[in-house]
Amino acid sequence: MNFRHLLATALLAVACSSQAAAVYGSNLVVNGGAEAGTAGWSGYDAYGNIQSVSYGSNWVLPTQPGPDDRGAKMFTGTGAYAVGYQALDFGMATTQSISYSLSGWLGGWSNQTDNALFYVQFLDAFGAEIGGAAIGAVTAADRNNQTGLFYRETDGLLPVGTSSLAFWLSMERNGGGDNDGYADNLAFVLQAPASEVPEPGMASLLLLSLGALGWARRRAR
Repeated sequence: MNFRHLLATALLAVACSSQAAAVYGSNLVVNGGAEAGTAGWSGYDAYGNIQSVSYGSNWVLPTQPGPDDRGAKMFTGTGAYAVGYQALDFGMATTQSISYSLSGWLGGWSNQTDNALFYVQFLDAFGAEIGGAAIGAVTAADRNNQTGLFYRETDGLLPVGTSSLAFWLSMERNGGGDNDGYADNLAFVLQAPASEVPEPGMASLLLLSLGALGWARRRAR
């Protein structure tokens, strides 16, 4: 196979990987730490947008509660109620239960009751919700009226028949001028089942890549 055919095969695999669903053990939330601004997140009509802000005196100081491995940025909201979402299509429905964990750092400002919530929907092939999970909200009482972010996690089993995921991040303002619902290091991770079968979407990617490889070999002959 010459280099041109090898490159074409590699590019085909990369292009298809954007549609491939799950990579076990990896965070499936795009830009869950706000380091790339709001890239990967879409707004929702009739609500304010989430925003990426720098840790500092206007929001949360680097010395205040939050992730030990925090970057320079975190999420907060705009307006009275802010929403951001993103979706991941598996390309096919799951055929067995798969363990997941949903986690993140959520919080707010001082004794204000502004808060953030992170939710994942499990959707079937018709886009109907067949399950879900959420972390938050972290209230002012939960924070002991401290400004900062606090870790939350939940886990469970992805329902059989899940074809896609929708991640929702919402911030609610209940007082003050800013929407001080805070979030950072959001993550959703699937664990490989004991049977070690290819994950949804990856099987079709593998077959397509192998097909392209065979085609390239035939062309090389």
